[in-house]
Amino acid sequence: MHQLLLNRDIYTEFLLKYVPLARRFLWITTADIKDLHIDTDNGFQPFLALLSDLVDSGVAVRLIHAKEPGPRFREDFDLHEPLIDNELFERILCPRVHTKAIVVDAQIAFVGSANLTGAGLGAKSEHKRNFEAGFAFDDQKDIRQLMNWIDELYLGEYCKDCKRREYCPDPIIDRLD
Repeated sequence: MHQLLLNRDIYTEFLLKYVPLARRFLWITTADIKDLHIDTDNGFQPFLALLSDLVDSGVAVRLIHAKEPGPRFREDFDLHEPLIDNELFERILCPRVHTKAIVVDAQIAFVGSANLTGAGLGAKSEHKRNFEAGFAFDDQKDIRQLMNWIDELYLGEYCKDCKRREYCPDPIIDRLD
């Protein structure tokens, strides 16, 4: 499968359809991260509630983002106990990350322009959301290549030669020492 998704289809045909199905792991990279909400059986809820439920059920979640989340995200984050001090939830910050990607259980992935925000991936109406585009795919070779790259980023491989270190509030490589 190789499917172009535009605008709200990213939300309906990928985020809502595949992310809740994660059983082993979910990796997300994004430049911007805000208090995104999604439509669930219980009404609109923070995306963090879904991540919390996934972690609570044993799914490892890795979230890599470029800047500190906004205050509403931080307030919501503190309400989800499974995300706090849990080895199944990993969150790192790298100011150079501009990639927007989601990998679910190494079975399906999305790469596109949408950040982890309401206007990008969330439930905002068509008249308030950003214009976004991306591809959902299940090609194992491409997913493996994407995962290897995300893993190298997560493990601080790019920190060694980074020339933007002065802008990095929490260098990944320092966390590993």
